[in-house]
This record gives sequence, C-alpha cells and structure tokens, in this order.
Amino acid sequence: MLIQACVNGVRDVTEHHRLSADEHVVATEAARAVAVGAGAIHVHAKDAEGRDSLDGVDVARWLTAVRSACPGIPIGVTTGAWAAPDLEERLAAIAAWTELPDFASVNWHEDGADDVAALLLSRGVDVEAGLWDAEGAEAWSRSPVRGECQRVMVELPDIPVAMVRSEAQDLAARVRRVEQAVPILLHGEDLSTWAAFDLAVEHGWDTRIGLEDCLTLPDGRHASGNAALVRAAVERIPVR
Repeated sequence: MLIQACVNGVRDVTEHHRLSADEHVVATEAARAVAVGAGAIHVHAKDAEGRDSLDGVDVARWLTAVRSACPGIPIGVTTGAWAAPDLEERLAAIAAWTELPDFASVNWHEDGADDVAALLLSRGVDVEAGLWDAEGAEAWSRSPVRGECQRVMVELPDIPVAMVRSEAQDLAARVRRVEQAVPILLHGEDLSTWAAFDLAVEHGWDTRIGLEDCLTLPDGRHASGNAALVRAAVERIPVR
C-alpha cells in the first residue's frame, strides 16, 4: 500500500514548528518522511505570505525544492479552490505552470472540478479525485474524466472515531459502484486520522499521513514532524 506524506496543507505555520512558508524547510520535512517510508509527497505551494498558491512561480519554486530533496519520488500539489476562488483564474494559473507536478488533487465538491481535471490531464498531470461527501462522489460519478483518474481519495473530515467506518465505507461503495478498479486512498483529519489509517490498512487501500492531516501520534503525543507521523504509520501496518 502507498503511504503518501501530506507535509503541510493549509495549516498556519504557528500550529507546528515544522510548518513553514519556506519551501526548503518543508522540502527537508518531505525528505525525512520519504526516508522512513513515504512513497509519494503531497505539498501545498505557498506565496511569500505563506498562503496557498496556484501561481506558476510559486508552484515551480516549491516543486523544485521538494524534487531536489526527494529525487525519484512522485510529488503532487493541491488545486483547492480556496487558493484561487474564481474558476477562470484557477484554470489560467494551472495552464501557466512551467514546472509540472506528477499528480494533483482535485476536489469534486468544488465548482469546475471537471474542467480543472481535464486541463491537468491534457498537460500530462495525473489526477487524484478528492471525495469529501456524497455530493462530491455523485459529481465525480458523472464526470467525463472519471475513468482517467489515477486514484480516488476518500477524505474524512474531523469526525468522531465512531463515525469513521460507516462514512468511509459509504463513500468507497459509491466509488466501487461506478469504477471497480480505480485505487482508493483513504485518509482522515485530526480526530478521524488514525482510525481512517487503520481502516485503510484493513482494506488494503492506499493512505496518507502528515502534518496537513494531524499533529499527534496514535497515543495522543505531539508529533515532532512528518517523519514521526510516517514512522508511526509504518509501525501500525501488520507484518504479513
């Protein structure tokens, strides 16, 4: 199973000492995560003020830093609408990228997901379909590019552990009703993180872990960084 390290996300840099608006600091975090078992990196490019950015200069700067630190490792970025709320501006920004990621996540609950995904695919960038809820899953099921997605991310919000299994299995079932073979990556956020990770292991799905999703280890202790989270994740996978 793939363990993807989500090394920063939209979190404010004040939330953890290993979060930073400096791409080289985050690239070091990515390299440390790879060293202990991460097979891919998901990173949010930032502008000079530390805000998520889809601007070509920012994306190129961050991709170059992470690729230099993690040679041969697939690197993905976000296309979240919060970084460019206007769809036409978002598409224009992606069309202007000069340094291309290996993959990019597209949230199907956002307006314009089909257009964003089609543009990425036309540029040779693999697409991760992000499904947060039934509405997003329904939109993805009708998408003309559904069958071209590299994988589907079943993404659980910060929900109680008791809700994780039912929510995840419902979304996964919606995926399987229309695409039998597409890889599923399951991950949670904060409270749901480790329960979602364990469920991914149980089903043999891909998963992800990192400071974007949670700041604590399975026992509740504060994680020292992305490597500590990935190491803890690897240790939770049973030896078969």
